[in-house]
Amino acid sequence: MNDKRTRYSVIIPVYNRIGEVRDLLRSLEKQSAGNFEVIIVEDGSTEPCREAVEEAATGGLDVRYFYKENEGRSIARNHGIEKARGDYFIFFDSDCIIPPTYFETLDRELGRHQLDCFGGPDAAHESFSDTQKAINYSMTSFLTTGGIRGGKIQLEKFVPRTFNMGFSRKVYENVGGFREMFSEDIDMSTRIRRAGFAIGLIRSVAVWHKRRMDLKKFLRQVYVFGMSRITLKLLYPDSLKLVHCLPAVSVIGCSLLTALGILVSPWFFAPIAIYFVLIFLCALISTKRIKIAAISVPASAIQLGGYGCGFIKAYFTKIILGRGRDLSEEIEIRKGK
Repeated sequence: MNDKRTRYSVIIPVYNRIGEVRDLLRSLEKQSAGNFEVIIVEDGSTEPCREAVEEAATGGLDVRYFYKENEGRSIARNHGIEKARGDYFIFFDSDCIIPPTYFETLDRELGRHQLDCFGGPDAAHESFSDTQKAINYSMTSFLTTGGIRGGKIQLEKFVPRTFNMGFSRKVYENVGGFREMFSEDIDMSTRIRRAGFAIGLIRSVAVWHKRRMDLKKFLRQVYVFGMSRITLKLLYPDSLKLVHCLPAVSVIGCSLLTALGILVSPWFFAPIAIYFVLIFLCALISTKRIKIAAISVPASAIQLGGYGCGFIKAYFTKIILGRGRDLSEEIEIRKGK
């Protein structure tokens, strides 16, 4: 084992996120355990966060900063891994805030359970905007995503995501780094699992995740998530599960019900209305805020509709039309970060 200070190497790719990086670093300064280093990899930002990193270093945080040309967040993560000194590599998104006992809890849990790769859930911090909290609900509710992001009830085997994910140096030496693609964390987790390494969910090492600031950006994000699911199917034919198809089914079903509601009877709108009333009520119980529950309705519609439309379009172009290797649209959207 390395020196206790560097058991964990926290690797964070950054693209024009000065304020968010400052919040993230401040949360890392407050950790109850100090057995980690932080590696910031600036991926060609036009507004670098070097000043925020220097402030954190002055405050005593073991942090290093690297600037490189813009090539994508996966390549930035791999660059950070090559600079890391730790036994484990921990990945956070730059828009996360880390609870103060994160590494203390992680130490304890890894002592109890020998995991080669692990991940934790994400949640909304009290300081986040109502829109961010509503988006968080739509991404974590069993009613919208089937609990696949670490919910207590899950329709799919847990897959760590890079907003809160870690794996050992041994995993990297055997499997390699991230591929530059959307859903690169799902691809990485699949490769790790297929290599025979143990993967687990550690519920007690959650992070606060800001996600998108508005619904328009959220729509663009989930649309590409839907497209990338088909890319993953082409890479791993057995990876596509029923839960991944449900948003596409909901889009087709809602379209059919809407057409019937207009052409035949308004009663055909009833199933859609009942579902969104259920979303509102569950969000209200969960968040205890009427405004957040109200925003959760369009956020959930965007989550399902955006993902479903991306899924349908990618299925048509990549599988039916045979353009499976065409990643041009995903790449163009990704350039917009």
